[in-house]
Amino acid sequence: MESVNQTDMLEFLLLGLSDNAELQPLIFSLFLSMYLITILGNLLIILAIISDPHLHTPMYFFLSTLSFNDICFITTTIPQMLVNIHTQDQSITYIKCLSQVCSELIFGSLENCLLAMMAYDRYAAICHPLKYPVIMNPHICVLLVLVSLLMSIVYALIHTLMVLRLSFCTHLEVPHFFCELAQIIKLACSETLINNLMIYVASSLFAGVPFCGIIVSYIHIVSSVLRMPSSRGKYKVFSTCGSHLCVVSLFYGTGFGVYISSAFVESQRKTAVASVMYSVVTQMLNPFIYSLRNRDMKEAFRKLSNYLASPL
Repeated sequence: MESVNQTDMLEFLLLGLSDNAELQPLIFSLFLSMYLITILGNLLIILAIISDPHLHTPMYFFLSTLSFNDICFITTTIPQMLVNIHTQDQSITYIKCLSQVCSELIFGSLENCLLAMMAYDRYAAICHPLKYPVIMNPHICVLLVLVSLLMSIVYALIHTLMVLRLSFCTHLEVPHFFCELAQIIKLACSETLINNLMIYVASSLFAGVPFCGIIVSYIHIVSSVLRMPSSRGKYKVFSTCGSHLCVVSLFYGTGFGVYISSAFVESQRKTAVASVMYSVVTQMLNPFIYSLRNRDMKEAFRKLSNYLASPL
């Protein structure tokens, strides 16, 4: 194949989830609905937390940041997909594709860090309640988020710069609905060993370390809960942590599912369909999980709805 070095003229073709032209209107409607539900649900979470002074705590600060990150995460992929379906043009420029890769890595790695911070917050609140105001004071919470964001940006830039050194062939079909890093690297004509090694090393750090932190935090939480004499206290702790555990299980469960399917399923198109779970469905379900399982959030939503329904 002929290699291409003129990146300003380079274009990729996003093949999407199906080649069937009759399914495209259905896919467009489905993903537009999921996108709007995700935006609305996460915005309501943010507004409810901002409007209720009782929710101005570290736990809900991290939750509102997670909701904002979910909005950004899904916005990096779905709008371009909808544009491609609407215009019946699968092409995406090299610059846009690389920007999508970079944005996806930033918000994906930040999601890992935020879930780990929320687990640590619950650990501090349950296992060290007297020291909790000192351990999780507002300045530390903001600093944790900023450091995580900085690390995520550095992580994404390293991968993006590593892609910039690659030369690409003329046959640039991506069997996905967005520019995924691993799929883009597969299309390169030049040596990709360093890029693949970087993926494994960086994924271990930015996904494995936060996940291990979550596991360790909940081991301590469960150990502390089992020592509680009151069954009411145990129920309160588990109801508080239940929402976060559901979100963690959904995010990491679907992520690992996609990784396993890519290893054992030969069809890359089926892997793209599976990736919808962690890149779209998880962000859409997060607001429902937190609002349905959290009494404080239900009360905040009730107050917000009463305020919005009241005459000006």
